[in-house]
Amino acid sequence: MTDDVVADALAAMGPRLRTAREQRGATLTGVSRATGISLSTLSRIETGRRKPTLEVLLRLAKAYDISLDELAGTAPGTAPGTAPGTVPGPAPGTAPAAAAGSRIPMPQRPGDGKAVLPLTRYVGGLHAHKHVLPPVDATPARPRQVSHDGYEWLCVLYGRLWLALGEQDLVLSAGEVVEFDTRTAHGVANAGPDGPVEYLVMFGPQGERLRPRTPAPGRAAR
Repeated sequence: MTDDVVADALAAMGPRLRTAREQRGATLTGVSRATGISLSTLSRIETGRRKPTLEVLLRLAKAYDISLDELAGTAPGTAPGTAPGTVPGPAPGTAPAAAAGSRIPMPQRPGDGKAVLPLTRYVGGLHAHKHVLPPVDATPARPRQVSHDGYEWLCVLYGRLWLALGEQDLVLSAGEVVEFDTRTAHGVANAGPDGPVEYLVMFGPQGERLRPRTPAPGRAAR
């Protein structure tokens, strides 16, 4: 395994763990209680500010009922063309897994199977990810919302994205951008049965924001 592969796997770990938790409808507080891992440690790992230890990964793999290979994106038998960062959801038509020990059950709900491709490798500062939501057969129920520290900038590349932001419901199409404080409850879903949705996320775990600059016309950059 090359250094680049290792770096990519570590960079993807935080978003992959966050996706695994959200697919199971679990909160950071619930995972902390189930695993004995502190809330601050879980938050820092998911936002890329801390690298997880093997002990932490083993506890989370047990809680989410997935293997370490799945967490690292190196599980054998992955379907060709599967985007890096995909956390498998339940097979269609299967019942939700029952809780066992400290395992967190996975409810069956629309939107499972989201792929997350990290675009930045460093720890700290702004993080960039590409997200892909799979096609749906019908308009889903209102997205389940979460809240956490940070600030997010989201741009839709393809399809129609349903963003439930606090009490607002926004349907964003390709080229539209929204930014918000992630302490506001938020959730996303594919807005309809028209195909997949692809979107970019820039996330500042400590409230970092983008700083747009528009050069004056006719002036050369210095």
